[in-house]
Amino acid sequence: MGEYISNVPAVPALSFAAVPAGQDGLQKYIFDIRKYPLLSAEDEYHFACLWRDHQDIDAAHLLITSHLRLVLTMAAKYKGYGLPIADLISEGNIGLMQAVKKFDPDKGFRLTTYAMWWIRAAIQEYILRSWSLVKIGTTTAQKKLFFGLNKAKKKISLFDSGELRPDDVRKIAKNLDVSEYEVIHMNRRLLASDASLNVPIGYDDGGTDNSQMQDYLVDDTDNQEITTIQKQQDSYRHALLQQALADMPERDKAVIVARKLTDPPVILEELAQKFSVSRERIRQIESRAYETLKNNIQKLLTYTKPKLLK
Repeated sequence: MGEYISNVPAVPALSFAAVPAGQDGLQKYIFDIRKYPLLSAEDEYHFACLWRDHQDIDAAHLLITSHLRLVLTMAAKYKGYGLPIADLISEGNIGLMQAVKKFDPDKGFRLTTYAMWWIRAAIQEYILRSWSLVKIGTTTAQKKLFFGLNKAKKKISLFDSGELRPDDVRKIAKNLDVSEYEVIHMNRRLLASDASLNVPIGYDDGGTDNSQMQDYLVDDTDNQEITTIQKQQDSYRHALLQQALADMPERDKAVIVARKLTDPPVILEELAQKFSVSRERIRQIESRAYETLKNNIQKLLTYTKPKLLK
């Protein structure tokens, strides 16, 4: 590559993997990254080759620090998701480091063009992981909807924060190439924040202020008594059916089980081949066996009089 002399001034190292929390720490970070000069195309190519070919850490550091302002600019676009800007910048910096690690200067484009995709991906992944306790889908279409819904609403001059009208839902779904249901669902997710079930919301019967949201949730499942009775009924019906079948001829029992108690039912043609008879004969056996089964069950009910059956 020949001898090369860089005009990039030496600047003290900066810890850019994690941005200091708090307004003062963030302001200091922004002030510090302005000390790092932007690289010319010639300098960038030289340092990128040093990193790629020789794993030169100093070269990689220069490539990263010269693009920290790019991360800051991109992270600022995602402030509306309610997450600390310092965390967004830190995640974007991780994406920048991944971009530098994989950058090939011989492809013919600048690092900025390549790095912005890695930075955006890192920030968006962090938002999807952190924005809600309830997991949000991470398919390409769902990501596009999550990050594009507000922009799509502004495009059709929709600035309110309530439910979408049907006409607006159709327009947004068409623009983002997703279903109308997905638009409605995602809009509601963006409007509502997570709430803990353990948040105190009132006084209990003793006058103590420790009543929680979870105390007022209704359990729609059956209680244990109903569940136990249902299991007993199901068990009795099964035993009754088995006893009614036991009194039937083997062929009749096989046909009625195959046609009425199997899902999906066995076709007539298959049974006809199995018993070496015509399909019409199988139909006749099925009809006769069904009547016999009903009569057997009725006789058993008459004599046993089960209390569990209605």
